[in-house]
Amino acid sequence: MAKSAVRVATKTLDTISVKEITGENMSFSDLLDESFKGVKSFEGTVVEGTVVGVDDEFVTLDVGLKSEGRIPLREFSNGGAAAEIKIGDKVEVFIERMENKDGEAGLSREKARREESWVLLEKQHKANERVTGVIFGRVKGGFTVDLTGAVAFLPGSQVDIRPVRDITPLFGTPQPFLILKMDRARGNIVVSRRAVLEESRAEARTELVAGLKEGQELQGVVKNITDYGAFIDLGGVDGLLHVTDISWKRINHPSEVLQVGQTINVKIIRFNEESQRISLGIKQLDADPWQGVGERFKSGQKYKGRVTNIADYGAFIELEDGIEGLVHVSEMSWTKKNIHPGKILSTSQEVEVMVLDVDVTKRRISLGLKQCGENPWIKFAEKCKVGSTIEGEIRNITEFGLFVGIGDQIDGMVHMSDLSWTESGEEAIKKFKKGDMLTVKVLEIDGEKERVSLGVKQLTENPVKGAKSEAPAAGSVEKGAVVTCTVKAVTTGGIEVTVGDKLTGFIKKGDLSRERSEQRSDRFAVGEKVDAKVIKADRSGKLDLSIKAREIDEDKAAMAEYGSSDSGASLGDILGAALQRKTGVKAEAAAAPKKAKKPKATKEEGTEEA
Repeated sequence: MAKSAVRVATKTLDTISVKEITGENMSFSDLLDESFKGVKSFEGTVVEGTVVGVDDEFVTLDVGLKSEGRIPLREFSNGGAAAEIKIGDKVEVFIERMENKDGEAGLSREKARREESWVLLEKQHKANERVTGVIFGRVKGGFTVDLTGAVAFLPGSQVDIRPVRDITPLFGTPQPFLILKMDRARGNIVVSRRAVLEESRAEARTELVAGLKEGQELQGVVKNITDYGAFIDLGGVDGLLHVTDISWKRINHPSEVLQVGQTINVKIIRFNEESQRISLGIKQLDADPWQGVGERFKSGQKYKGRVTNIADYGAFIELEDGIEGLVHVSEMSWTKKNIHPGKILSTSQEVEVMVLDVDVTKRRISLGLKQCGENPWIKFAEKCKVGSTIEGEIRNITEFGLFVGIGDQIDGMVHMSDLSWTESGEEAIKKFKKGDMLTVKVLEIDGEKERVSLGVKQLTENPVKGAKSEAPAAGSVEKGAVVTCTVKAVTTGGIEVTVGDKLTGFIKKGDLSRERSEQRSDRFAVGEKVDAKVIKADRSGKLDLSIKAREIDEDKAAMAEYGSSDSGASLGDILGAALQRKTGVKAEAAAAPKKAKKPKATKEEGTEEA
């Protein structure tokens, strides 16, 4: 009615009165106001229109305005498909302008669809419901998502639970999203795919944890790799795969056999229901190679293996798949001591080793490398005997002696005390140089301890009369003997003495006397004669002496022969009795007289004296 009235009024305004059109006495302005009563403006609203024309580029629609409007045909297509629209179809459109510069109504199908979507999305957002969208573009900081006409922003951190390097497979595929924020005034919508995955993960986790048990085999995805193991995603719950449970073989780092994103089969070896900690293993899926190791590897047998790892303390040798043994650094060479194993062996090298010990409980196999070769120390013992004379090169000089080459890569040691009979070791060792050839005498051979003791002074006789070159005593002076010494020098720590013409000795300050007050070196004079007991004698002829020890021995001998102080006798009584038996002198005269006790006076005597 309103449209026809407008046309008639416009067409015959000069010839037809308003009364003839409506039958009422109304002005034309009143008629227009009546026609548009309640609708002051159609701009910015969604109305229903009728398709009145379709060509290759545009769709013409009649929306009840004085002029028709046109919309590009592409706005009626979905996902790049051909538009399915024909004359007579009813569609909702958005009125942008009542009339543009061409006299047509400004219409938009996309804005109409967006308005429809906004109304629905607002309802779903308030109800915290999931929405379906399609990722179709990249923008700074994230991606754009089509929510059935409305465009939303997907931040990069909200794409997945864990970082995703390539999101291309998600493009063009309908995905569930959760709306985080909506601002209609700004036309801003923020969505999250991660929130949907976390909800699904929580549901799956509850269901999965309820059915977990130790010994169960599952399939998981490697989520993260660390130095001590890898975290495996079991589909809503994570488990730890420790590096020691990845393989029966030695693995230095999990990245050697695993990579992030890899799908693997694992076995639950421990599960704590309270903390929900899950320990996983891969090697437990296979048989334990240590079963029957004690029967396959016997001590004393030789086997071939491959060097898998070298440490400061030794090298690990793989004997079988998953079975390793350790060659300690002390078992690598008969002759090379204090050397790093890396200078003897190299990784992946094939070697022959001997099994020294097998401990199945601790899963340890001790191996030896040097045992597979000839022991040069035993070979030397068979070739040379104690007392034989050999010649060798001085290979090293230390503060305690000389090392002389005596065979293939083995050395014997000449201690500094075995260099000279008359000189001290410090003085004698100064006469030798590295690289000189030296004739020595074999003093001792110990094949087990890999040691050969040599001597230089033993090539000549001890200048002291009655000396035995092999004995530890200096000449006829044996340990425990009492000798007369001559004070050679007085020091703060004791006195230096000489015994005879060749031997020298030292009496420490604490050995100068039994009495503490007499343990002073300044009470002796150079040239004074003293008697002392030999408490130590070495090959060099140097003696350690003690006056204190001599005095203690004399007291013990006197008490053993003449009496005991435990019975009440004093040393004076004992010595006096001894002198009486030898000279006839009374003990009272020989011994220090005792002070007689004064008898107690009686009461009467006390009165008289008073």
